[in-house]
Amino acid sequence: MASNHHSHNRLLARLTPKDFAVLRPHLAAVDLPLRTVLERPGRRIEYVYFPESGIASVVANQSNDIRVEVGLIGCEGMTGLAILLGDRQTPNTTYMQLAGAGQRMTADALRTTMAASAGVQTVMLKYVQAFLVQVSHTAICNSHSHIDERLARWILMAHDRATGSTILLTHEFLSLMLAVRRAGVTEAVQALVTEGLIKSVRGSITVLNRKGLETRAGDSYGVPEAEYRRLLGK
Repeated sequence: MASNHHSHNRLLARLTPKDFAVLRPHLAAVDLPLRTVLERPGRRIEYVYFPESGIASVVANQSNDIRVEVGLIGCEGMTGLAILLGDRQTPNTTYMQLAGAGQRMTADALRTTMAASAGVQTVMLKYVQAFLVQVSHTAICNSHSHIDERLARWILMAHDRATGSTILLTHEFLSLMLAVRRAGVTEAVQALVTEGLIKSVRGSITVLNRKGLETRAGDSYGVPEAEYRRLLGK
């Protein structure tokens, strides 16, 4: 039976005591300030991070002018998916969008523990599947959902990973996350404010009505979250 091991990272909490004991000697607590870069495009991944608070954005880079967020990682997951899949690098950037803290270990140590523990490997690879579903639904959402729905979805995803109802965000960040101009973000934020779903103060958004946001997001929210629960529990 899985134990939480007093860890605030849900992925680590899914490990059995025996599997966590294999991992524990390699983990070190770290602060994760805003904009800390966890992975750089085409660079060897040295560390893998398990956030316990805060949110990291995975951003796809097509050129200096085209950057789109393709995934979020918070207390439910980990960075370093390329390591889990047997590689050493990624073309994407991963950086802290909301400051927090967590645990980290070297990529080499992760390879060693995965080789030593089938249980560790199984849990980590289940997370890879859950994350890939999140990425695929982000693509669907960006292609077919109205910006108001996309914003509602993103706020819900951030709320899932946040420690409270207020999320520190700028419209510049939201523009990157939603792949739209800042003017479009401002209009979408105001629409949700008018509906009484959120409160927006410069640099922050507070969730006022989560059920209303879920209704506003419609089908754009829910499938990746259900897949995570199926694979890794609540």
